[in-house]
Amino acid sequence: MATTNVALTRDALYRRVGRRILPLLILCYTFAFLDRVNIGFAKLSMQQDIGISESVYGLAAGIFFLGYVIFEVPSNLLLAKIGTRKTLCRIMVLWGLTAAAMMFVSGPTSFYVLRFLLGVFEAGFAPGIIFYLTCWYPPARIAAAMGLLLLPGPIGSMIGGPVSSWLITHTEGVAGLHGWQWMFLLEGLPCLVLALVVWTTLADTPEQAAWLSAEEKELLRRDLAVDGDTGTHDFRQVLRDPRVYALAISLFCLISGLYAVSFWLPTILKENGLTDIGSIGLYSAVPYAFAIVLMVVLGRRSDRTGERRLHSSIAALISAVALAVAAFTASSFVISLIAIIVATACMWGAYSVFWAMPSTYLKGTAAAGGIALINSIALLGGFLSPILIGFVKDATGSTEVGLLSIVALLLIGSLTIYANRLPMSSGQPARPDQTAAS
Repeated sequence: MATTNVALTRDALYRRVGRRILPLLILCYTFAFLDRVNIGFAKLSMQQDIGISESVYGLAAGIFFLGYVIFEVPSNLLLAKIGTRKTLCRIMVLWGLTAAAMMFVSGPTSFYVLRFLLGVFEAGFAPGIIFYLTCWYPPARIAAAMGLLLLPGPIGSMIGGPVSSWLITHTEGVAGLHGWQWMFLLEGLPCLVLALVVWTTLADTPEQAAWLSAEEKELLRRDLAVDGDTGTHDFRQVLRDPRVYALAISLFCLISGLYAVSFWLPTILKENGLTDIGSIGLYSAVPYAFAIVLMVVLGRRSDRTGERRLHSSIAALISAVALAVAAFTASSFVISLIAIIVATACMWGAYSVFWAMPSTYLKGTAAAGGIALINSIALLGGFLSPILIGFVKDATGSTEVGLLSIVALLLIGSLTIYANRLPMSSGQPARPDQTAAS
């Protein structure tokens, strides 16, 4: 009976923690993701307005990640010193202003510069909030929380399609501006308001949370100490650990697929016969609706079974097969769309479960810098994939060959995830309530 009461108390506490910190982080991350991928919809009209080629667009889409990669590790090492609240506020103010400034793009040079700066100013945001979760959730509960935290990827793409396309079509010519200019402005400025909310409401650690009682803080402290001696603790160890680089390669492959779809899905739909921007926006939301469901289901199942590696690698394998089907069936809209839905959902499912592995493996001072290092290397996939597809499309007039190269990367990612046997990655992690009860 005592063990049952302890378990119920913990479950209630973690539900409360989730309600308190996850909605704000999810909202902030949704705008972050939206501001990095909304150029996929802006491209459909700004390409003619300012005269840019497919390869220019691909390079501009990818150069964001170059700036992000260069500054990500320093940003997260600073986060470990000054705290999450200050770091997120700084990031959100600067990226919000830069995202809004995209309305002033007038040619390739300004396009490149602003996209690069957007990456510089957003550097550290995603790994920062992933690290933040490790300050609140123990290993046995991290995958479900991670699945919710990473929902803004598909949410941003799902709502971003209809919202961005609506803004582009309904604000065209207002105050002498193009619709895509209004889109950048109206989707960038809300980040400034969210920065203020973060500053006034977010607690860096459970110890600083005024809304937790002393008993609740002690309960969280004990849970977070579970398995505290497992994994890599020092950042210098991270730099020498081959498992960390294997994680980075795996994530590189997954991100290549994610951003290939995010940046090129509107164009793929247009090639498949859709011509109306509004219809493209609505259809582009469908794959991400399914992705949201799969991320939640896989995250909860992964926590329940304690298994991470197979959940992520099998989902990545299915996504590769589905994307290959989409590439070869472009002439059949229904089959191609179904294949894209399956590929997108499985990519996001693999991605969300994946993050439970480094978040559990990396400990102590290694966590913030190590997560940033993995993400930095992996985000080169976001730099490579849109550029690759853009150049291939310019050369061949089709996205098929480019998509098949992404299929190959997803297959490699599936194999490296499967082969990388991290401590406890395939076993049942000790539940905090079980540890305390014993």
